[in-house]
Amino acid sequence: MSYPAVALLFLAGSAVVAAVAAAVRRPGRRWWLCTAAVTAVLLVLTAVFDSLMIAADLFRFDEDRLLGWHVILAPVEDFAWPVASALALPALWALLAPRPSRRAR
Repeated sequence: MSYPAVALLFLAGSAVVAAVAAAVRRPGRRWWLCTAAVTAVLLVLTAVFDSLMIAADLFRFDEDRLLGWHVILAPVEDFAWPVASALALPALWALLAPRPSRRAR
């Protein structure tokens, strides 16, 4: 299986979890803005640190299984993981958090 196929599977799963959380818990605009901000920070960190690790030759990718697009030295497939985690983790937190009781409201 190629890197883009694996990345798309994880992105699709994270998107489903985020959609379920949005439908069930109905998070506000602030939640989505925080998720977008965290995603942006994670993307910048991924570009910087993946490029440094690739430049240091800590790991290599099979070029035949990549799309061929890079941000600095990092392949675009590497950016699926921070996006997937930034979508799935807050959504899971919202779904698994106990609902407030009627008295607390």
